[in-house]
Amino acid sequence: MKSKEFDARNQAFIERMQTDPEFRKASESFFQQSVSHEYHYHFKWLGLPIIQFPQDILAMQEIIWQVKPDLIIETGIARGGSLIFYASMLELLGKDGLVVGIDIDIRAENRQNIENHPLARRITMLEGSSTDPHIAALVAELTVGRKNVLVALDSMHTRAHVAAELELYAPLVTKDSYLVVFDTVIQDLPDTFHTGKPWNQEDNPKLAVHEFIATHTGEFTIDQSIQAKLMVTVAPDGYLKRIG
Repeated sequence: MKSKEFDARNQAFIERMQTDPEFRKASESFFQQSVSHEYHYHFKWLGLPIIQFPQDILAMQEIIWQVKPDLIIETGIARGGSLIFYASMLELLGKDGLVVGIDIDIRAENRQNIENHPLARRITMLEGSSTDPHIAALVAELTVGRKNVLVALDSMHTRAHVAAELELYAPLVTKDSYLVVFDTVIQDLPDTFHTGKPWNQEDNPKLAVHEFIATHTGEFTIDQSIQAKLMVTVAPDGYLKRIG
């Protein structure tokens, strides 16, 4: 089977999945059950916890290989696995690709683990709020001379915070690259999953995404094809592609 035929066959199956109510129900059930077991905490990338669903990791790999960014900006560092993941992809792409990680609190142990990693030379960390104009200005400076820029937002998950991040970092995303907003799934989960958190079904990243898309028509679009094939994702409606 030739590549085009293989791709067409896969697309047909993806479209079939979308109209399979039992599959969709099973996917939703799996997701909710997995969150209750902190399933997304169970994986590491080259030694450090990545705290993502494997499906989204694979989707990001496909995007990075397609876009070939020379700068990846991530808000929210946590334990550093995602920074290492992005750095490893840039290492495969070669050249001088850089990952910029932003977090309001980079804990000493996490910083040390990242700085001691073999891929640390591709990583720059900034400590401070991702919505601080000073931090955003530092990040903007790092985009100078960069051809392809990709942004991933994964810090505070309230609507207001994500909306502010979108306004600050969306302009840095280059044409045909992506701005990925994680944890939009918060809107689709019962509020019992968010007890004690400042976000819930009425205050979450997906609301910020839809407001942003409505006011940036012609600049960004939600790439529905990604979530269509994943079936399990923390970022429904969160894969935004710059089209103009």
